[in-house]
Amino acid sequence: MSHWDVVENVPEGFNAVAFTEYGNIAAMEKTDYPITTLQFHPEVKHTDYGTRILDNFIRFYTKCRRDWSPVNILDLLEEELKFLKNEKVIVGVSGGVDSTVTSVILRRIIGDDNVIPVFIDTGLLRDGERDWVEELYKDILNFKNFFIYDASKIFLENLAYVRNPEKKRRIFSETYIKVFEDVADRLKKLHGDIKYLAQGTLYPDRVESGVVSKYVDRIKSHHNVVIYGKHRFKIIEPLKDLYKNEVRVLARELNLPSEVYLRHPFPGPGLAIRIVGRITKRKLEILRKADKIVYEEVKKANVYDKVWQAFPILLSVKSVGIKGDVRSYEYIIVIRIVESEDAMTANFYKASWELLERISKRILNEVEGVNRVLYDISNKPPATIEFE
Repeated sequence: MSHWDVVENVPEGFNAVAFTEYGNIAAMEKTDYPITTLQFHPEVKHTDYGTRILDNFIRFYTKCRRDWSPVNILDLLEEELKFLKNEKVIVGVSGGVDSTVTSVILRRIIGDDNVIPVFIDTGLLRDGERDWVEELYKDILNFKNFFIYDASKIFLENLAYVRNPEKKRRIFSETYIKVFEDVADRLKKLHGDIKYLAQGTLYPDRVESGVVSKYVDRIKSHHNVVIYGKHRFKIIEPLKDLYKNEVRVLARELNLPSEVYLRHPFPGPGLAIRIVGRITKRKLEILRKADKIVYEEVKKANVYDKVWQAFPILLSVKSVGIKGDVRSYEYIIVIRIVESEDAMTANFYKASWELLERISKRILNEVEGVNRVLYDISNKPPATIEFE
């Protein structure tokens, strides 16, 4: 358990039925009523038999029936979103599974003419990302209203000199919604007034942003959940109660290509939150090159499809090194590879020394400005997957 607080005394009418390895109370049951209290999270992957605990509770306490299936979810979404049938909807897309599933579901319900997938080039993308997304939406998925908007200048200007991670996310969110209002104005002649903005928000995004309950602490603001400032859109979030693994099941049901549903999550603010501290064009260039190397080596080692995410982080500090018999003082890259099922918890991936050595050698030889490569062996919790 990662909690600091413990239950010291059992309340009247309860019995302690489980204990931690340190002797603290982990679970209690009421003696005269079917109530069980837990001092741990049965829903997270780190909890042994957590799924069985929940399954027993649902089956034996609540008497609920199992009726979840991709088909049922799609039918439910169709019913919920049918009010949009005569409306134009902008969908903020990234090429990831969440926004792509959102786009395809909306097209099924309201038709291709009414769905406008918009990809924003923030200047914080990985190498080749813009071209890949354009090919996906135009040539593979055949969305006729797909639109790319280059807003890299405004994002980079607004984020210049910002070091605080939560401030980065806030500024990104403010810029994000203003850019979409700009896009809606530009598309007005073609599509008329656009009132709706759809996003691929998932349940873990809402949990980490602290919006599911007043008792939940904000861990970090997700740009598509905590939208700062006034805006004119009505926000549509068809997937807001689902986890990533459930969305991937939907993607298969919708016959999306494996490149989409197996694609690793990439944060909305992009490389901005994989650069610790201030963002500069030079740092972005370094991180893009390192990211490409990590991707290529993880793919080559047949590890990509086995892990949740694999990416580099550029630290703000520098270290002393030796290059060509000359003293160097350059940046440090941290490699982060994690396993997870739903992003709520994660374990660091026990990568082979051979893979780590190949990644390190290539980065040190091919990426100018880096003289040290580290590997992050932190789990979530207590760490988060992203550094910022």
